[in-house]
Amino acid sequence: MENISARLEKVCVGIAGAGGLGSNAAMALIRAGVRNIVIADYDYVEKSNLNRQYFFTDQIGILKVEALKINALRVNPDCSIKTHPVKVTPDNAVELFSNCDVIIEAFDKADQKIILIETLMEYLPNIPLIVGSGIGGWGKSDEIRRKRMGNIIICGDFETEANESSPPLSPRVGIVANMQANEALGMILSELQ
Repeated sequence: MENISARLEKVCVGIAGAGGLGSNAAMALIRAGVRNIVIADYDYVEKSNLNRQYFFTDQIGILKVEALKINALRVNPDCSIKTHPVKVTPDNAVELFSNCDVIIEAFDKADQKIILIETLMEYLPNIPLIVGSGIGGWGKSDEIRRKRMGNIIICGDFETEANESSPPLSPRVGIVANMQANEALGMILSELQ
């Protein structure tokens, strides 16, 4: 039977979005031993991102996917990070993520989440999708949970939208991102148990 590290070296995890959820989930997966990640995001690192995203002040102004690749390679120089500095749309989502074993949705906006979920469920229904929902604010860690609906797992509190009065802050964003990474590992390694 295949061992854990050998399995993690073979699989590929797709991440749609390289912000708070995506950057933190990617780093958790790399540290766990996942070597192949496909990540798509068109945005650049800004100073306002540093309160919750896995970037550094000297990376301000760099594409998030490129900064994340640099950071991941510092943790494991043997990993393969395929970056796509594009906005994920229904027209490119299938091409971007069709070779992935698991996909993590890490968008900020609800409409983007819905479009990605609908597209992937229609065209890539056999690839598990792990979604983040309800990460705004602080405290109430015991309200963060997971819910499975077929091939979709949702992580978060399912209701606390990030907004001006309930901003996305590092602790809750990190909890959900790490939960998403953990769920991805659970799906990848489930056959080894």
